[in-house]
Amino acid sequence: MESELKDMNSNPPTSKEERPLLKSESDVSAAIEELDKKFAPYARTDLYGTMGLGPFPAAEKAKLAVAMVTLVPVRFILAMTILLLYYLVCRVFTLFSSPYRGGEEEEEEEVVQEDYAHMGGWRRTVIVRCGRFLSRVLLFVFGFYWIPESCPDPETTSSEALFWGHLRYRLLYNSLGWSLFEEGETDKEEPERPGVIVSNHVSYLDILYHMSASFPSFVAKRSVGKLPLVGLISKCLGCVYVQREAKSPDFKGVSGTVNERVREAHKNKSAPTIMLFPEGTTTNGDYLLTFKTGAFLAGTPVLPVILKYPYERFSAAWDTISGARHVLFLLCQFVNHLEVIRLPVYYPSQEEKDNPKLYASNVRKLMASEGNLILSDLGLGDKRIYHATLNGNLSQLRVFHQKEE
Repeated sequence: MESELKDMNSNPPTSKEERPLLKSESDVSAAIEELDKKFAPYARTDLYGTMGLGPFPAAEKAKLAVAMVTLVPVRFILAMTILLLYYLVCRVFTLFSSPYRGGEEEEEEEVVQEDYAHMGGWRRTVIVRCGRFLSRVLLFVFGFYWIPESCPDPETTSSEALFWGHLRYRLLYNSLGWSLFEEGETDKEEPERPGVIVSNHVSYLDILYHMSASFPSFVAKRSVGKLPLVGLISKCLGCVYVQREAKSPDFKGVSGTVNERVREAHKNKSAPTIMLFPEGTTTNGDYLLTFKTGAFLAGTPVLPVILKYPYERFSAAWDTISGARHVLFLLCQFVNHLEVIRLPVYYPSQEEKDNPKLYASNVRKLMASEGNLILSDLGLGDKRIYHATLNGNLSQLRVFHQKEE
């Protein structure tokens, strides 16, 4: 998201027609309020205001001042210690091991596979267990002291019982271990393993939670694999690296690699599970955007997970706020909250397997229903427009404040 903001700032509107000047501070405030309504899935509604710039009440300023000299230094040191410790674990247990590069050498512009997630044996077990444990410890350091998880009953997961009938009966039989064969037959159908975990996307904290819960692989920018400390950790996760800035219109390399990993996880229990955010970007946590079909093209079962971040003062949602400011304010909160809803594995019908858009839409509706989320048809393009316009209006607001001073 930070890169998106940089893109917006590097190409600001220049003409008066593109960026009309507002006459007063009240006009700018009204324009920002109207923007927040129009682009509601991306608007921050917490005490810290749009882009985390306030204005802050006096009491909140005092709390932040105290936290910055007490909580923040301690949490920062602990977080860096945990990161360094896990890096050393990954470094030691991948010594003398060659990274997995897929069936073919994928040195194309768009996709790169280079991971240690396919490494078997006790060393892989140590890496995974340490990763899950330290990820949870890191969340604790950030103030997520307890994370309640709920698993709805498969039989009552959705009120639209008829619409989800096929799914319900399949899940009920599998969860109870009943046979799907006729009476008298003793064979039982083994539940299919999900090929991918799908989740709504609210913050970078989502990744930490999923690491602590199941330690899956992610799709990440290629630059992540080259970062100090984090690069090796991402390879141990088994991330699929994507060159998102690539200008080639052919993205079959990306979808093909992801589909291969999804099918591999579905068929092979020892293969790393892949985790995808089908919305393609973050929201403020109250909405669910249109799903991209990448996670559903393979037609394998999916495991839907819903993340919610209740808050009183500061929202953990990473939207319209810089990464540094978000981390700082997050560390200033004594307690942060995260709630998780783990839905039953979704088994697609034949119609859904043949139509990935239908499959994605049905899973999205189910997640919205169970997570009490609002469906929105906005996408990444709308988000960029919102950020660009918001930056322009806030620049004008700063000018008004400077004139007053």
